[in-house]
Amino acid sequence: MSKPLTQACHQSSILANTNMNDVAWYAVGAVAAVLTTFGFVPQVVKMWQTKSVKDLSPLTFIQFIAGVSLWAVYGIHLRDPVIIAANFVSLSILFLGLFIYFRYFRRKPQ
Repeated sequence: MSKPLTQACHQSSILANTNMNDVAWYAVGAVAAVLTTFGFVPQVVKMWQTKSVKDLSPLTFIQFIAGVSLWAVYGIHLRDPVIIAANFVSLSILFLGLFIYFRYFRRKPQ
């Protein structure tokens, strides 16, 4: 005899074999991921609005891109969707920032 549908759905959920403490830590990780993922957005917006990058170092972008790339690889290794998604979004934001940096690098502020 097969299991009732609700029981089968519950057992297949991602949190079926976790306790509330694990859920709380998962939530902490998710909030941390959101905060750090979008942490560079204000800088990218400011570069775009002012068309100035005079106070930024390209090494900053390269260092962050290297670190975030390693986090993404680590997330893939762990098969952790929060780490993977957060770091791929971060990489997108950082590459956009790098593009803006090189676009306005030699331009004088207006």
